Amino acid sequence: MQTNSKATEINDLGEFGLITELSNFARKQNNSTILGIGDDAAIIEHAGLQTIVTTDLLLEGIHFDLVYTPLKHLGYKAIVVNLSDIYAMMGTPTSVTVSLGISNRFSVEAIKELYKGIETACNFYEVDLIGGDTSASLTGLCLSVTALGTVENGKAVKRHTAKSGDLICVSGDLGAAYLGLQILEREKQIYLENKNIQPELDKNKYLVERILKPEARRDIVRHLKTNNLTPTSMIDISDGLSSELMHLCTQSQVGCKVYDENIPIHNEAIQTAIQFNIDPTTTALNGGEDYELLFTIDKDRLEAIELMPDVSVIGNMVDKEEGMQLITKSGKAYELKAQGWQSFREID
Repeated sequence: MQTNSKATEINDLGEFGLITELSNFARKQNNSTILGIGDDAAIIEHAGLQTIVTTDLLLEGIHFDLVYTPLKHLGYKAIVVNLSDIYAMMGTPTSVTVSLGISNRFSVEAIKELYKGIETACNFYEVDLIGGDTSASLTGLCLSVTALGTVENGKAVKRHTAKSGDLICVSGDLGAAYLGLQILEREKQIYLENKNIQPELDKNKYLVERILKPEARRDIVRHLKTNNLTPTSMIDISDGLSSELMHLCTQSQVGCKVYDENIPIHNEAIQTAIQFNIDPTTTALNGGEDYELLFTIDKDRLEAIELMPDVSVIGNMVDKEEGMQLITKSGKAYELKAQGWQSFREID
């Protein structure tokens, strides 16, 4: 980041001047975008398709800490976490709107750095930035992103349609993002105590990237579609595996058995969890912010699922009366409990 050049205060540009500046980051990529930024509202057209809409709110001090979160990474992540919800319904994201609440401590250059991350994500996932809003904020930075996507009529995969006997599958690995956050929090405390000490993050690059720059699993959805594999239910993992499994079970009126030894955990995450004196399985079950896909599929498709890259079968759905259980390597069964992110936890 340049330190010699003078930062431009947002007041110097005004709201409309800022919007003009940020409009440069919006580039049309889809024919469905009829009209983007510049009018009272955007216009999109999805002939013969259903539209999926999702919104996420990110608040400074609650969802991110700017001590260790670069603005460009924050912009990228703000888009990705919304697109993940679209993919979790087997949809194709097409456009996003971004609204900002900005305090006067942010310069125009800082906000443009945020939008570079937004632009990078939009370009990579081939979605259009079509609008949003800006407002003054007295409490720091606030981002609200709305993502829109399409899905063929009747083809959206929902949470309430799993059935007993279905296989439980998960993409990627779990728990890494939570451990990346623990590393950043540790290094933050060291830095605050002695600002001459630089953070040591190189040996934990994978974990740190998982929390600062997650990716939506577009590749998994594309593989499922290409190979005519239709999940019976699906959800993205934002609040931890346990919480998301309980969502699927509760809404589908079924139980589940998940096998400890089948839960995918990256080796770096295992070693770091041990260093922090945390059970690696606990981080996978309750960590959150992995943004992997958790889905169920008919047991007859086991062979096809086993051939899928980066997907693990971790258990199966059972009758509701059997409950929601974690089965350990020794064969003991424990009740699954949701201990992940709580949006309205008590704040000191």
